[in-house]
Amino acid sequence: MKKEKKLLLCLIAVLLLVTSCGKVPKLENGQEAVVTLKKGESISVDDLYTEMKNKYSLSVLLDMVDEQLLTKIYPEDKEEKQYVDNQLEQLQYSYDSYYYVQFSSFEDLLYQVYGTNDKDEVKDILALDYKRSKATTDYIKKEVIKDKDIQDYYDKNTIGQMQASHILIKADYDDGATDEEIQKAKDKAKKKAEELIEQLNKTDKKDVKKVFADLAKKNSDDGSASKGGELGWFDYDDMVEAFSSATKKLDVDAYTKEPVESEYGYHIILKTGQKEKPKLEDVKEDIIEKLADEKKEQDTENTLTNKALIALREEYGIEIQDKELKKQYKTFVNNNK
Repeated sequence: MKKEKKLLLCLIAVLLLVTSCGKVPKLENGQEAVVTLKKGESISVDDLYTEMKNKYSLSVLLDMVDEQLLTKIYPEDKEEKQYVDNQLEQLQYSYDSYYYVQFSSFEDLLYQVYGTNDKDEVKDILALDYKRSKATTDYIKKEVIKDKDIQDYYDKNTIGQMQASHILIKADYDDGATDEEIQKAKDKAKKKAEELIEQLNKTDKKDVKKVFADLAKKNSDDGSASKGGELGWFDYDDMVEAFSSATKKLDVDAYTKEPVESEYGYHIILKTGQKEKPKLEDVKEDIIEKLADEKKEQDTENTLTNKALIALREEYGIEIQDKELKKQYKTFVNNNK
């Protein structure tokens, strides 16, 4: 969309240049020519403008409308500025780490991604994306999420905070490792975790916590090792899914009998505490936030974003006066019902 805007502005500049020049050839119908060919074919200024208008104008117009509208609804704040800065930093890191071979400069990468190499323009693009995302979230909360969705999520997913310790065994391999080397490293890590579980299985029940802490200090590959693997209290969503799911199934003072694999390696988990399930009224807003995030992640075609912005434009009385653009926008709205 932003590349289209940049291209349209460039083409408009070309049109202005062409139409302001006194030596532009005239066609038989009196129109000025942008391109002429030897065999008499030609492309007129009107042809070029019509093509530009049909392909790019609605997209550019909606960018301009949304920028004015959303800036009033969502004034710039610290979160927006942080988002914009983080996106640029991540892109700079990607360039420095990977894309420096493909692009001669960071500005060239910006142009490829955003259609401009001007950082201020890129910041404006990112700011608009951020505001549109906020508008989408608010729309989902208001129009999409129902009381039944909240109750279902509460019944199925909400539990009290859990407390646990763990021993993490990481698979040790280099970044450039082959699939075979990675699998061997994983097998080795899993085997070590299984051996530690065997030691726990041979331990008297009353001594499990102490033995677990000793094993964590000697073997765990993360920062909790110094504390005997203690992780403290956490909500279900604070940990990766595999870890939280395995912990949820355990009784207090029980440990996993098989290594639990996650993106970090293989975990042995000892559950040490479980709080009561909170009341719905106390976690309702958190559930709404989680449901909204889930629906945004599932919205790969931007259907919800389009619906949200269409609803906002309608609420604020946006009327497109140009007949052709109005027709295009009506089609766009109908396609997003």
